[in-house]
Amino acid sequence: MSETHRAVDRLLQVMDRLRDPDTGCPWDLEQDFRSIAPYTIEEAHEVADAIEHGDPDHIREELGDLLFQVVFHARLGKEQGAFDFAAVTDGIAEKLIRRHPHVFDRSGEDAPRLDSQTQTANWEAIKAEERASAGATSVLDGVSRGLPALRRAVKLQKRAGRVGFDWPGPEEVFAKIREELDELEAELDGADPDRLEDELGDVLFAVANLARKLDVDPGSALRRSNHKFERRFRAMEAEAEGEGRPLDQRTLDEQEVVYRRVKAREG
Repeated sequence: MSETHRAVDRLLQVMDRLRDPDTGCPWDLEQDFRSIAPYTIEEAHEVADAIEHGDPDHIREELGDLLFQVVFHARLGKEQGAFDFAAVTDGIAEKLIRRHPHVFDRSGEDAPRLDSQTQTANWEAIKAEERASAGATSVLDGVSRGLPALRRAVKLQKRAGRVGFDWPGPEEVFAKIREELDELEAELDGADPDRLEDELGDVLFAVANLARKLDVDPGSALRRSNHKFERRFRAMEAEAEGEGRPLDQRTLDEQEVVYRRVKAREG
């Protein structure tokens, strides 16, 4: 048995012990698919955060946490007689083989290698066939409602674009963003929370569209800005404390002066 097989078997055995009805962990025994789902999403985000920071040890640790979530869900499926870990892994292997005929179809060994753009188009065509076989009635079918909102917006826009419902380029999207901002600003006087949320959502949807046109992942861009803001604000706090006047004892204009100094030091 290979090291990989031994490691996987060990993890599955750990999961078996945790879910043992007599000697298992009380917390783990109380969980079900629905209660575990938020942790699965959280662990996926922590993997992304570790990758952003570029620490291999942290990435390894967070990938382990995410793998445990897969094992946990597989164990729940096994207890219900629906599926087990082997079925999960076999299923994804079969899907990948089916969606990569240029790699796994040995009869096509003499065919020219595909570039990534052609392969992406082929991948999407195969997925579309799979959705049609499953009874899909809309090009938007299959876009998960569980995705983060910005990511789902991009996927919805891409799907709509397949039938031609799309802006030609980023210039038109910039115009749409300005239009949506004007509509949001027009709602400020009325201050209807429902209308404000609706118009702000339109602004964010248009910004997600711009990110798509610029080939930028909006979630990654926002995480980067979050990190930048946090880094700068912490530096502001440290500088203000070092001068003997914490930020909360300064006016907004005075805080802005500190912010500009911090930003200037970053170049």
